[in-house]
Amino acid sequence: MHWATILIIAGLCRASLGQYNEEEDLAWLQYYMRQSRMSSYNYMPYYEDENTPYVYSYLPAPDTEPEPGPEPQQAPSWQCPQECDCPPNFSSAMYCDTRNLRYLPFVPSRMKYVYFQNNRITAIQEGAFDNATELEWLALHNNQISSEKMGKKVFAKLKSLERLYMNNNNLTKVPSPLPRTLRELHLSYNQISKVPSNALEGLENLTALYLSHNYIFEMGASLKALKSLILADLSYNHLRKVPDGLPMALEQLYLEYNYINTIPDDYFKVSPKLLYVRMSHNGLTNQGLSTNTFNSSSILELDLSYNRLQKIPRVSTNLENLYLQGNQINEFSISSFCTVVDVMNYSRLQVLRLDGNEIKRNAVPPDAPLCLRRATIIEI
Repeated sequence: MHWATILIIAGLCRASLGQYNEEEDLAWLQYYMRQSRMSSYNYMPYYEDENTPYVYSYLPAPDTEPEPGPEPQQAPSWQCPQECDCPPNFSSAMYCDTRNLRYLPFVPSRMKYVYFQNNRITAIQEGAFDNATELEWLALHNNQISSEKMGKKVFAKLKSLERLYMNNNNLTKVPSPLPRTLRELHLSYNQISKVPSNALEGLENLTALYLSHNYIFEMGASLKALKSLILADLSYNHLRKVPDGLPMALEQLYLEYNYINTIPDDYFKVSPKLLYVRMSHNGLTNQGLSTNTFNSSSILELDLSYNRLQKIPRVSTNLENLYLQGNQINEFSISSFCTVVDVMNYSRLQVLRLDGNEIKRNAVPPDAPLCLRRATIIEI
């Protein structure tokens, strides 16, 4: 009877452990979503004097019966650094955020999701993540990390990394090499001035690239080879021309607050899925645009506000939202929206903003209501 009881308890333990392993990622996701609702990113970094280099030191394992063979040099896989929290109900996540850290603690090999944001970290030592090669999410934003104090191949062994957050640091260049598995790269609010054409080479799985609020004056053809890229945010930079070539899969392109004044012919047509284009606060003129620059049937929203346009550029009849406020437009040309105006041919435009221009209300042609029959907001 005694042995039967032991066997039943052992069986229940195995079943419980099996269930724990299967539900580990789901529990982590639920916890992360709760944390996300309670807090948001703080983009204000700390600035301190140069930190003293940190040398990794691993806590010894608790007293156990000695085993033959050499003593291990790394911490056991279950261990959690004393500076961090590793919730027991999802052991693949490690939280080291907002703890005034000046160094990167040891990352156990079982970790998949690691959070170091909102600290004072200035350097990433070579080999810092070599023990945790299964990392999928790595959050390093809101620190003081500089490109000069990063190991040359610090991310090279992370063969499963999908999301890398390094926004709001002191980076002067894009980290390289990066894992081919990467899907999101967050580098906004840094000091990057140039993105060479090969800086993002091999990132064929990348879907979102965030490079806003830097000092980038040249992109080259760095976007062209990103076959899966859906979103590119290059706003608030020093670009004087658009990147050389866009990916075919691109859906969202943000280029507002730059110094762009010309766009090549058929520039947007190489991206047949492009939906949203934002180019406000640039130096665009009608002389720098071809007749059909923005006449792309896929684009649904186009923001050209606060440029130097004198005429309404021609757009596709599929366009739904057009923002042209704050330009120098002095005429309302219905041909910009409809080449033919009749019962069957009309624009799908819903929002049109022309306020802050030189155009007058009485300049609207009489056939405008027929062409713009779906418009619910027209501001002049």
